[in-house]
Amino acid sequence: MINRIFRYSVIYILLILFQVLILNNIQLSGYANPFAYILFILLLPVETAGWLLIVLGFLAGLIVDLFMGSPGMHASASAAAAFARPVVLRSMAPRDGYEPDAEPSMAQYGFRWFATYTFIIVALHHIVLFYVEVMDLTDIAGIMLRVFLSTLFSTLMILMIEYFRKGR
Repeated sequence: MINRIFRYSVIYILLILFQVLILNNIQLSGYANPFAYILFILLLPVETAGWLLIVLGFLAGLIVDLFMGSPGMHASASAAAAFARPVVLRSMAPRDGYEPDAEPSMAQYGFRWFATYTFIIVALHHIVLFYVEVMDLTDIAGIMLRVFLSTLFSTLMILMIEYFRKGR
């Protein structure tokens, strides 16, 4: 148990540092922003309690908000993604259900499953993030373009990180 907490703490710290020090300085033509810190929420064990998911998601987003100077946008988007995660996992559950202590990872469930899971959670995160940022639906096309491009870019980055994380 202590080993598992330590491992997730290291993953959390590394992803936050990567986000804050490198990815926050990358923006592709103002429309695509990569957000890899969401991987922390994605990789938490399947049996993680819902309240703990929301708290951890909120804290991950809050730390990114503190470094970006944004007023709670990442905290709310990450909490929303963490809230939706159990529903997404239930809808994507294998026939026999998840193994005890299962980590929803590419190594455990395959590329297609993990890519779909990642895309859904990242898209939800980005919809909340960019809507909260603008708080206006007059430019819905611009918001949806940013959501789509950022979701695509973030999903590809998360898939690359996950692919190399397990040393394939």
